Amino acid sequence: MTDTDLRRAPDAGLHNADLAPLPSDKRGWGAFEIFNVWNNDIQSLFGYTLAASLFLSYGLNGWAVFAAIVIAGAIVMWLVNLTGRPSVRYGVPYPVIARAAMGVQGAKFPALVRGIVAIFWYGVQTYFASTAVALLLNALLGLEGGAEFLGMTAVGWLSYLIVCVFQVALFMKGIDWIGRFLNWAGPFVYVVMIALMLVIWAKAGNAIFPALGSIFEGRAEVDGPGPVMAFLAVIGTMIAYFAAVVINFGDFSRFVKSESAMKRGNFWGLPVSIAVFSFVALFVTAGTVVLFGEALTNPAEIVERVDNLALTVIAAVTFFAATVGINLVANFIPPAYDIANLAPERISAKAGGVITALIAFFIGALWVSLISKIGITGFVDTLGALLAPLYGILVVDYYLVQRGELSVDDLFSNDPSGRYHYDAGWNRDAIIAFAVAAVFSTGTVWLPALAQLSGFGWIFGAALGGVLHLALSRRRAPQPRAT
Repeated sequence: MTDTDLRRAPDAGLHNADLAPLPSDKRGWGAFEIFNVWNNDIQSLFGYTLAASLFLSYGLNGWAVFAAIVIAGAIVMWLVNLTGRPSVRYGVPYPVIARAAMGVQGAKFPALVRGIVAIFWYGVQTYFASTAVALLLNALLGLEGGAEFLGMTAVGWLSYLIVCVFQVALFMKGIDWIGRFLNWAGPFVYVVMIALMLVIWAKAGNAIFPALGSIFEGRAEVDGPGPVMAFLAVIGTMIAYFAAVVINFGDFSRFVKSESAMKRGNFWGLPVSIAVFSFVALFVTAGTVVLFGEALTNPAEIVERVDNLALTVIAAVTFFAATVGINLVANFIPPAYDIANLAPERISAKAGGVITALIAFFIGALWVSLISKIGITGFVDTLGALLAPLYGILVVDYYLVQRGELSVDDLFSNDPSGRYHYDAGWNRDAIIAFAVAAVFSTGTVWLPALAQLSGFGWIFGAALGGVLHLALSRRRAPQPRAT
C-alpha cells in the first residue's frame, strides 16, 4: 500500500480522474522536465524585459543586481521545494492539497481566486504570443495591416486565432505532449537568445565592454530607495514574478518520478538558469546602448532594430514558443485543475481547460481596445496579494500542523467525521487567517501608508498567513494522525 492508494470510495463531489492520486508508475517527468518548466517561465518576453530593466531601474552596481536576482532564484527554489513535496508524495494537484488546510469545501475559494488570476493572464499572454505570429507572417509572406476591429488588424486576428487553437490543441494532447513542448521550447529559446547576443556583440564590437562596465558601476544620480532597500526590492520583485507558480507548483511536481528529481530540476531551472538568462539580457542591453544610443529592454524592439530577416523569423518563432510555454505553465494548467475542483463529478481538467480558453479568448480579444486602457495593474496586484497568505497557510499546515502526513482518503471525503471536513467542509480558523493576512497584503497595493512595503507584499502576506494559521490551529483539539 503506497501513499497514493485510496482505501475507500471517494466522494463524487470531490473526485475525478484528473484530481485523483497519480500512481508512481504513471509519472514520467524527471529533472529535465522541471528544469524546462522554469526555463519557459523565465524566458518569456516579459521575463526578459524584467531582467534587463532591473539592471537599469535602481542605479545599483550591476553585480549587486545580479546577486539579488540569483538570491531571489534560490529563495523561489526553496519555496517551491516546500510546496512541491506533498504533491510528489501523494500524487495530487494543488487544489486537493489545499483541502487539508482549508477544508474539503473551503479549498474551492482560494483555488477559484488563483484560477481567475491565471485566466486573466492567459488571455493577455495569448494576445502577446499572437504578435509574434503576426511578425512571422509579415516576415515570410509580407502580410501586414488590413481592416481593424477592436484595435487589431485582420492579420492580428488571424494570428490570435492561430495561437488560441494551438494552445488548446496542445493542452488536449495531455501532459506528456506539454512536457515535450516545454523540453523543446526551453533549450531552443536559449539557443536563439545566445545567437542574438552574439549578433549584437559582432555588430557592437569591443565597445560593448565599456557599456557593460557602466551598467556594473551603477548610477548614483538615480532617484529612489537607498542601496540596501533597492537590493531588497530587486529580490522582492523577482519573487513576486514567480508568486503564482510558487503556490500551485504541485500541479507539476505530481508528475515527477521522485522528490530528488524535482529538487535537481528546481536548482538548475531557478538560480542557475536565472543567472545565465539575466547575464544574456544584460549583455544584449549593453550592446543596444552601443548600436542604438539607448538601452533597449524589449527583445522584439531589438530584433526590429537589427533588421535581419533570418533573425526576425527565428526570433518570432522563439517569442511564440516562450510565451506559449509560460502560458501553459502558469496560466492554463492551474485554472483547468481549479475549475475541475469546483465540481469534479461534472467537470474534468480538459473541460476546465476549455472553459479557461473560452473566457480568456474575450480577455485577449479586448486587450488592445479596452482592458489595456482601463488600468488593470491594481486589479491583478490585488488578486495576487489575495493569494499570498495561502502559500504560508498551506506550507505551515502541511509541515507543522499535519506534520508532513496526510490522509489521502479524507482529502476526497465529505463525511462529517473526515479529518478535513472541519465545519461543514470549511476550516474557519484557516479562513480567518487567510482573510486577516489578505487584508494586510492587499493594503500594500492600495494604502499609501503601506506603500513602502508594496514590493514585499507577497512575502509579508505569506508569512502573516502562516503565523496566524499556526496560532489559530493550536486552539483546536488535536486531530488523529493520518494512517
